[in-house]
Amino acid sequence: MPTDPLVLGPLVRYVDETSAAVWVETADAGPVTVRVAERAWSAATFRVHGHHYALVEVTGLDPGSTTPYEVDVDGRLAWPPQDSPYPPSVIATLKPGKPLRLTYGSCRTSVTHDEKGNKTHGVDALRALALRMAGPEDTPWPDLVLFLGDQVYADETTEAMQEFIESRRSLKEPPGKELKDYEEYAHLYTLAWTDPANRWLLSTLPSAMIFDDHDVRDDWNTSLAWKQKMDATQWWHQRIVAALSSYWVHQHLGNMSGEERAEDVLWRRVVDHEGSDELDLTAFVDDLSERVDRDPEEYRWSYSRDFA
Repeated sequence: MPTDPLVLGPLVRYVDETSAAVWVETADAGPVTVRVAERAWSAATFRVHGHHYALVEVTGLDPGSTTPYEVDVDGRLAWPPQDSPYPPSVIATLKPGKPLRLTYGSCRTSVTHDEKGNKTHGVDALRALALRMAGPEDTPWPDLVLFLGDQVYADETTEAMQEFIESRRSLKEPPGKELKDYEEYAHLYTLAWTDPANRWLLSTLPSAMIFDDHDVRDDWNTSLAWKQKMDATQWWHQRIVAALSSYWVHQHLGNMSGEERAEDVLWRRVVDHEGSDELDLTAFVDDLSERVDRDPEEYRWSYSRDFA
């Protein structure tokens, strides 16, 4: 049986009046193409710690338009999935003068959507929104979903995440049930973003994200004493580098506009790469993460959006 060419995504990220950014993780290296009507835009994958990613910049769209799209990976249709119970994924550009309809949330954990999961973690509001949007009622859709932090929990892990950790190392080995490296972060994002309803929502609603402490660790950098205590452990350096590197890949890259990405030190390496081989960005993104951990002024994570 052929492997699904998409591991994660597509996620519709930054969208303005005429352009959109579509992010994916793929199973293998290769070109990724987004098709809207009769037009197509492509990007090559880049590699980080053995994982393959692409961000396709879709341009020249009509303001205020809502258009279904497809994603090809290496010439093979990868999205939408066959027999999907959800409506077609769309790219919806902003309409000048239209009041913004925004939905937001934070502190989301990825557990089973059954009585046990709902009792311990509450009903998944993101999934509830997705099911409502996909339902028969004429529900107004948000223009943007804003994730205000703790998109993933690296320190308070679920049973599913702990099973993956234990398949790689002993839970008695520091940091125990917490995340240790990039591979574990990559799996955590997979758990967070592959529920079918949530995956469809993320493929349709533009999103903006910013991290909070649990994306890294509870009370992250709340004091110099806290940082010195963590730096003294044997495992923290690998953890903080993985946290920041995976955040740049999975969250921050899609927050930026096309103009901002064009000025980004890491993204410039991706777009300037020549040749048919896949760019391995691992050393560059990890080096930046190490420098940012030492000096936060090395890189700007914050961003602004103007919807007026």
